[in-house]
Amino acid sequence: MSNQPKVLYTAEATVTGGREGHARTSDDRLDVDLDVPTEMGGAGGPGTNPEQLFAAGYAACFQSALLRVASERKLDVSGSRITARVGIGPVESGGFGLSVALDLDAPQLDRDKAGDLMTRAHEICPYSRATRGNIDVTLAVDGSIIERNAA
Repeated sequence: MSNQPKVLYTAEATVTGGREGHARTSDDRLDVDLDVPTEMGGAGGPGTNPEQLFAAGYAACFQSALLRVASERKLDVSGSRITARVGIGPVESGGFGLSVALDLDAPQLDRDKAGDLMTRAHEICPYSRATRGNIDVTLAVDGSIIERNAA
């Protein structure tokens, strides 16, 4: 059994100028300037950065997985939010690495059910599958850590 997907959609983006450049998708739906944050020695200009784009994509994908699991279990998660925090910094072996924290805000769920949903969503989310074993991912409910997966 292969873990390779039968591709239904392919996103295509082109960047010029690296972290201090410009990014555009082939369909022009995303067209953004890029800037390096001051914390990384950049000018901190008005553009976005790869970590913000990754955080938005991961949060959207993860919440979709969570909504699917909740629907299967007939749980109401309307009004819920996933906040993704993507960190970047130097690693001991050289270069830079990423870390991710995913935090669920779903006031209508008790902590145990919310934690179970987060764990199950992490198992099926394509972004989680892609990053598993490569970066540290922390799962939280209302800011309280429920699971930490080290790379």
